[in-house]
Amino acid sequence: METLVVDHPLVAHKLTTLRNVHTDSPTFRRLTDELVTLLAYEATRDVRVADVTVDTPLTPMTGVQLTRPTPLVVPILRAGLGMLDGMTRLLPTAEIGFLGMARDERTLQPATYADRLPQDLSGRQCYVLDPMLATGGTLAAALKLLVDRGADHITAICLLAAPEGLSAVEKKLTETLQADHGATLRVVTAAVDERLDDNGFIVPGLGDAGDRLYGCS
Repeated sequence: METLVVDHPLVAHKLTTLRNVHTDSPTFRRLTDELVTLLAYEATRDVRVADVTVDTPLTPMTGVQLTRPTPLVVPILRAGLGMLDGMTRLLPTAEIGFLGMARDERTLQPATYADRLPQDLSGRQCYVLDPMLATGGTLAAALKLLVDRGADHITAICLLAAPEGLSAVEKKLTETLQADHGATLRVVTAAVDERLDDNGFIVPGLGDAGDRLYGCS
Protein backbone atom coordinates (compact mmCIF):
# COMPACT_ATOMS: atom_id res chain seq x y z
CA MET A 1 0.00 0.00 0.00
CA GLU A 2 1.34 3.41 -0.98
CA THR A 3 0.92 6.54 1.17
CA LEU A 4 1.29 9.96 -0.45
CA VAL A 5 1.52 13.04 1.79
CA VAL A 6 0.89 16.09 -0.39
CA ASP A 7 3.60 18.64 0.37
CA HIS A 8 2.40 22.03 -0.86
CA PRO A 9 2.22 25.46 0.85
CA LEU A 10 -1.48 25.93 0.02
CA VAL A 11 -2.32 22.48 1.41
CA ALA A 12 -0.47 23.27 4.64
CA HIS A 13 -2.08 26.71 4.89
CA LYS A 14 -5.63 25.43 4.49
CA LEU A 15 -5.02 22.50 6.83
CA THR A 16 -3.71 24.83 9.53
CA THR A 17 -6.93 26.85 9.41
CA LEU A 18 -9.00 23.66 9.56
CA ARG A 19 -7.13 22.63 12.70
CA ASN A 20 -7.92 25.92 14.45
CA VAL A 21 -10.64 25.38 17.05
CA HIS A 22 -12.00 28.87 16.33
CA THR A 23 -12.72 28.14 12.64
CA ASP A 24 -16.52 28.15 12.23
CA SER A 25 -18.50 25.54 10.27
CA PRO A 26 -19.07 27.62 7.10
CA THR A 27 -15.35 28.35 6.83
CA PHE A 28 -14.51 24.75 7.68
CA ARG A 29 -16.76 23.48 4.87
CA ARG A 30 -15.30 25.91 2.34
CA LEU A 31 -11.70 25.08 3.20
CA THR A 32 -12.42 21.34 3.19
CA ASP A 33 -13.85 21.74 -0.29
CA GLU A 34 -10.76 23.63 -1.47
CA LEU A 35 -8.32 21.27 0.22
CA VAL A 36 -9.95 18.18 -1.28
CA THR A 37 -9.59 19.63 -4.78
CA LEU A 38 -5.87 20.10 -4.17
CA LEU A 39 -5.53 16.54 -2.84
CA ALA A 40 -7.60 15.19 -5.71
CA TYR A 41 -5.21 16.78 -8.20
CA GLU A 42 -2.43 14.56 -6.85
CA ALA A 43 -4.70 11.56 -6.28
CA THR A 44 -5.78 11.43 -9.92
CA ARG A 45 -2.31 11.40 -11.49
CA ASP A 46 -2.90 7.72 -12.33
CA VAL A 47 -6.44 8.14 -13.65
CA ARG A 48 -6.85 6.06 -16.79
CA VAL A 49 -6.89 7.85 -20.12
CA ALA A 50 -6.84 6.83 -23.77
CA ASP A 51 -5.66 8.60 -26.90
CA VAL A 52 -8.27 10.50 -28.87
CA THR A 53 -8.06 12.60 -32.03
CA VAL A 54 -9.68 16.03 -32.03
CA ASP A 55 -9.82 18.89 -34.50
CA THR A 56 -8.37 22.16 -33.26
CA PRO A 57 -9.20 25.39 -35.17
CA LEU A 58 -5.97 24.76 -37.11
CA THR A 59 -5.37 21.02 -37.45
CA PRO A 60 -6.24 17.58 -36.12
CA MET A 61 -4.21 16.43 -33.10
CA THR A 62 -3.99 13.54 -30.69
CA GLY A 63 -4.88 14.17 -27.06
CA VAL A 64 -6.29 12.07 -24.24
CA GLN A 65 -9.64 11.57 -22.54
CA LEU A 66 -10.82 9.51 -19.58
CA THR A 67 -11.52 5.90 -20.39
CA ARG A 68 -14.69 3.98 -19.66
CA PRO A 69 -15.92 2.83 -17.28
CA THR A 70 -15.48 6.21 -15.64
CA PRO A 71 -14.01 6.44 -12.13
CA LEU A 72 -16.28 5.89 -9.15
CA VAL A 73 -16.17 8.36 -6.25
CA VAL A 74 -17.28 6.89 -2.91
CA PRO A 75 -17.83 9.24 0.05
CA ILE A 76 -18.16 7.43 3.37
CA LEU A 77 -21.14 8.87 5.23
CA ARG A 78 -21.53 11.25 6.87
CA ALA A 79 -18.31 13.25 6.95
CA GLY A 80 -17.22 12.10 3.50
CA LEU A 81 -20.08 14.10 2.01
CA GLY A 82 -18.22 17.27 2.95
CA MET A 83 -15.47 16.22 0.55
CA LEU A 84 -17.68 15.33 -2.41
CA ASP A 85 -18.00 18.72 -4.12
CA GLY A 86 -14.27 19.31 -3.98
CA MET A 87 -13.65 15.96 -5.66
CA THR A 88 -16.31 16.18 -8.35
CA ARG A 89 -15.24 19.71 -9.25
CA LEU A 90 -12.02 18.17 -10.54
CA LEU A 91 -13.62 14.96 -11.85
CA PRO A 92 -17.15 15.95 -12.94
CA THR A 93 -17.75 12.93 -15.20
CA ALA A 94 -17.16 10.41 -12.41
CA GLU A 95 -20.01 8.28 -11.09
CA ILE A 96 -20.82 8.60 -7.38
CA GLY A 97 -21.64 5.80 -4.97
CA PHE A 98 -22.45 6.14 -1.28
CA LEU A 99 -21.31 3.99 1.60
CA GLY A 100 -22.51 4.35 5.18
CA MET A 101 -20.44 2.60 7.84
CA ALA A 102 -20.50 2.75 11.63
CA ARG A 103 -18.87 0.77 14.43
CA ASP A 104 -21.09 -1.89 15.95
CA GLU A 105 -21.06 -1.14 19.70
CA ARG A 106 -21.42 -4.84 20.50
CA THR A 107 -18.75 -6.30 18.24
CA LEU A 108 -16.67 -3.10 17.86
CA GLN A 109 -16.40 -3.96 14.16
CA PRO A 110 -17.45 -1.67 11.28
CA ALA A 111 -20.98 -2.38 10.09
CA THR A 112 -22.47 -1.20 6.79
CA TYR A 113 -25.83 0.58 7.11
CA ALA A 114 -26.03 2.11 3.62
CA ASP A 115 -24.73 0.68 0.36
CA ARG A 116 -25.45 2.53 -2.88
CA LEU A 117 -22.68 1.04 -4.99
CA PRO A 118 -22.67 -1.06 -8.15
CA GLN A 119 -22.46 -4.78 -7.41
CA ASP A 120 -19.91 -5.28 -10.17
CA LEU A 121 -16.87 -2.99 -10.03
CA SER A 122 -14.65 -5.08 -12.28
CA GLY A 123 -11.89 -2.96 -13.76
CA ARG A 124 -13.06 0.21 -12.00
CA GLN A 125 -10.89 2.89 -10.47
CA CYS A 126 -12.39 4.08 -7.18
CA TYR A 127 -11.71 7.16 -5.07
CA VAL A 128 -12.85 6.84 -1.45
CA LEU A 129 -13.48 10.03 0.54
CA ASP A 130 -12.99 9.81 4.31
CA PRO A 131 -11.71 12.89 6.18
CA MET A 132 -9.97 11.18 9.11
CA LEU A 133 -7.95 7.98 8.92
CA ALA A 134 -7.77 7.30 12.65
CA THR A 135 -7.98 3.65 13.76
CA GLY A 136 -8.37 2.47 10.18
CA GLY A 137 -11.19 0.00 10.80
CA THR A 138 -13.86 1.76 8.74
CA LEU A 139 -11.58 2.55 5.82
CA ALA A 140 -10.20 -1.00 5.72
CA ALA A 141 -13.73 -2.40 5.62
CA ALA A 142 -14.72 0.01 2.83
CA LEU A 143 -11.68 -0.86 0.73
CA LYS A 144 -12.27 -4.58 1.21
CA LEU A 145 -15.86 -4.22 0.02
CA LEU A 146 -14.72 -2.43 -3.14
CA VAL A 147 -12.02 -4.96 -3.90
CA ASP A 148 -14.40 -7.87 -3.29
CA ARG A 149 -16.65 -6.38 -5.97
CA GLY A 150 -13.80 -6.23 -8.47
CA ALA A 151 -12.25 -2.76 -8.15
CA ASP A 152 -8.58 -3.01 -9.08
CA HIS A 153 -7.28 0.50 -8.34
CA ILE A 154 -8.44 2.27 -5.18
CA THR A 155 -7.27 5.59 -3.77
CA ALA A 156 -8.45 6.85 -0.39
CA ILE A 157 -8.35 10.63 0.03
CA CYS A 158 -8.12 11.75 3.67
CA LEU A 159 -7.56 15.17 5.18
CA LEU A 160 -5.51 13.64 7.98
CA ALA A 161 -4.09 10.25 8.87
CA ALA A 162 -2.64 8.70 12.01
CA PRO A 163 0.33 6.33 11.86
CA GLU A 164 -1.71 3.69 13.70
CA GLY A 165 -4.50 3.92 11.13
CA LEU A 166 -2.16 3.59 8.18
CA SER A 167 -0.52 0.56 9.76
CA ALA A 168 -3.88 -1.02 10.53
CA VAL A 169 -5.17 -0.59 6.97
CA GLU A 170 -1.96 -1.97 5.52
CA LYS A 171 -1.96 -4.92 7.91
CA LYS A 172 -5.60 -5.78 7.27
CA LEU A 173 -5.57 -5.37 3.52
CA THR A 174 -2.27 -5.33 1.72
CA GLU A 175 -1.12 -8.91 2.19
CA THR A 176 -4.50 -10.57 1.71
CA LEU A 177 -6.16 -8.40 -0.92
CA GLN A 178 -3.22 -7.60 -3.14
CA ALA A 179 -2.08 -11.21 -3.11
CA ASP A 180 -5.55 -12.53 -3.93
CA HIS A 181 -6.90 -9.82 -6.21
CA GLY A 182 -3.95 -7.81 -7.50
CA ALA A 183 -5.63 -4.55 -6.47
CA THR A 184 -3.60 -1.37 -6.13
CA LEU A 185 -4.25 0.47 -2.85
CA ARG A 186 -3.17 4.01 -2.05
CA VAL A 187 -3.82 6.70 0.57
CA VAL A 188 -3.45 10.40 -0.28
CA THR A 189 -3.49 12.80 2.66
CA ALA A 190 -2.54 16.34 3.65
CA ALA A 191 -0.60 15.16 6.72
CA VAL A 192 0.26 12.18 8.88
CA ASP A 193 -0.09 13.35 12.48
CA GLU A 194 1.68 12.21 15.63
CA ARG A 195 -0.59 9.55 17.13
CA LEU A 196 -4.02 8.53 18.38
CA ASP A 197 -5.12 9.43 21.89
CA ASP A 198 -6.83 7.00 24.27
CA ASN A 199 -10.22 7.78 22.70
CA GLY A 200 -9.05 7.10 19.15
CA PHE A 201 -8.81 10.76 18.09
CA ILE A 202 -5.93 11.96 15.92
CA VAL A 203 -3.43 14.20 17.77
CA PRO A 204 -2.98 17.11 17.11
CA GLY A 205 -5.76 16.53 14.57
CA LEU A 206 -8.67 18.85 13.99
CA GLY A 207 -11.41 17.29 16.14
CA ASP A 208 -14.43 15.44 14.78
CA ALA A 209 -14.61 16.33 11.09
CA GLY A 210 -18.33 15.56 10.81
CA ASP A 211 -19.25 17.76 13.76
CA ARG A 212 -17.12 20.61 12.49
CA LEU A 213 -18.48 20.34 8.95
CA TYR A 214 -22.13 20.32 9.95
CA GLY A 215 -22.14 22.04 13.34
CA CYS A 216 -23.81 19.22 15.25
CA SER A 217 -22.83 15.94 16.86
